[in-house]
Amino acid sequence: MKQAIFATLTVSVLACLGLAQQAKALNQQDLEQFKTTGSCPRCDLSGADLSGANLSRVILRDANLKGANFSQSDLRGADLTGANLEGAILNNANLTAASLTGALMKSASLENANLAFASFMSTNLEATNLKGANIMMTNFRGAFFRLTTMPTSVVTADKPYGWSLQRPQKRECDKFKLDNATGSVCATELRTEDIQEQKK
Repeated sequence: MKQAIFATLTVSVLACLGLAQQAKALNQQDLEQFKTTGSCPRCDLSGADLSGANLSRVILRDANLKGANFSQSDLRGADLTGANLEGAILNNANLTAASLTGALMKSASLENANLAFASFMSTNLEATNLKGANIMMTNFRGAFFRLTTMPTSVVTADKPYGWSLQRPQKRECDKFKLDNATGSVCATELRTEDIQEQKK
């Protein structure tokens, strides 16, 4: 299966970039390692054309993928933690359950991409295009948004902000609760573990 995956990758890269362009855009040794093993942490594949390739579960942690083309690629479960994907094209790519934690995705395009269950924790999404993307159960905790095009085509403000799912917990929320009364006056603020404890 690995051979089929990287045979597709080889044809795609060589055909679309050409040998001369390939040498200028990416590190040839890194490319060979990636084709052989599917793992290339911190490697340089900047500008590579990997469109339509089967790259599920590849490991590209902290890799330089600036300007790379991943359109319509299968990146399910891929590890892109800390990768530089500035200006990368991931339109219609399948990134289900992929890790992009701490990645730089400034000006990247993920139009119509499948981002279900993917992690974008602390990811820089400045000017990123997420139009039409599937964000079911996607984790954006601590992600950086500025002029980001959201799946609904709404563009976020010019003022940068981080997306946080954390909410302050209310304290002493049952202070005025009547004796023997069921429920809680602040049930919506309870943590999951608190609710489970109440059910015991």
